Amino acid sequence: MKVALLADTDGRWKWAARLAARLAAEPEILGYQLWTHELPSHRQLLEAGVRPEQVRQLTPSGLLEALATDLPDILVVAAPGGGCQAVLQLLAAARLEPRPLVLTGYVGVVYENPVDGLLLRAGSDLIGVNSPADLEQFAGVLTSVGARPESLVRTQLPFLEDPAPRTPSGRFAVTFAGQPGVPTSRAERQHLVQRLADHARRHPERDVLVKLRNVPGELATHPEPYPYDELIRGLGSQRPANLKVIGGLMSRALSRTDLLVTVSSMAAVEAIHAGVAAAVLTDFGIRESLGNTYFLGSGLLAGFDELDRGLVPTVNLDWARQRGVRELHDDLPGRVVQALAEPRGELVPFYNLTNASGLLPRLLAGYGVGPDGRPLPARTTSVLRKAVRSGARGVYRHGTTVIGPALRRLAAL
Repeated sequence: MKVALLADTDGRWKWAARLAARLAAEPEILGYQLWTHELPSHRQLLEAGVRPEQVRQLTPSGLLEALATDLPDILVVAAPGGGCQAVLQLLAAARLEPRPLVLTGYVGVVYENPVDGLLLRAGSDLIGVNSPADLEQFAGVLTSVGARPESLVRTQLPFLEDPAPRTPSGRFAVTFAGQPGVPTSRAERQHLVQRLADHARRHPERDVLVKLRNVPGELATHPEPYPYDELIRGLGSQRPANLKVIGGLMSRALSRTDLLVTVSSMAAVEAIHAGVAAAVLTDFGIRESLGNTYFLGSGLLAGFDELDRGLVPTVNLDWARQRGVRELHDDLPGRVVQALAEPRGELVPFYNLTNASGLLPRLLAGYGVGPDGRPLPARTTSVLRKAVRSGARGVYRHGTTVIGPALRRLAAL
């Protein structure tokens, strides 16, 4: 089976590669980098399970040419809703014959803009849905707007695998799973570092481990403005000896963890699945913008004061089952086999210029696609603006990951 993966960031590459591995024992992988993003590092691609030499960065017209020249059985679109919509409109206008089976889905838990993201994916042959709760909600949405709920397929949450063997150190380990984009302000991130340091001082019998999301300087799904390793170094002599920074895979970190602490990271779900206790912090409130509203009813919401007093939350198993945790239910491989054996008609995205004339032109232009679904010329103004935005993102990342840290180190001298 030949599977083409179209992704943009390291996390989505990881999701797409693992999904492909579930669809076939030894799939032939074609890797296409979404044209709006820079390539992840070689380390990130290898950690995702993708060989860097398999990946090509393509323009919209380049993607169509690649699909026509070397037709895959399946095209996995691992992109946010806007990227999925751009690919759907591009393929629908091109009318490739034959064409690949188009599969989309969700890289993690869905806690914000569920209708927006779903309708931008609607029109794909198959949409992977990660939990019974999401499946029920999404089917209701598609039915209410006259779209096909049959495209929805129950699959498992990404990154949930058989837990790694436990490797306890003999000391109780509290692991904080940091997130690049939540919270965003320096003051809030400094607050978290200070509370972690306070916890380490209160509990010298524990190891407090801060798990970094990426190696400093690497691109990620969300840029990190104030990296935790820098903030911890800023503690200087006030840093407790049992407050440590670690990297690597989350599965390895969980193998030595007794309590996973996070603001709203997917790592909490991984911990539940692995049988590791987890706490989702409420120090900044329970808010959609933080993502911790997803954990309402889980039994995991807690503040640092409670953790300092020794609280180890217990998950609500009914909540976990409704969200696809602690069970690896996956209908997707069977549905893919069935869909590949059936004739495929033209792709028909839910959105078109009749029902979304104010949305599509601007959204698609940001991806170098015209309102008619055809690739825009490279010199089109909207594409140039996109290039400028991409360059600005690169400057921003360079500033936050290279220049900013250097200036902060100089200021500390």
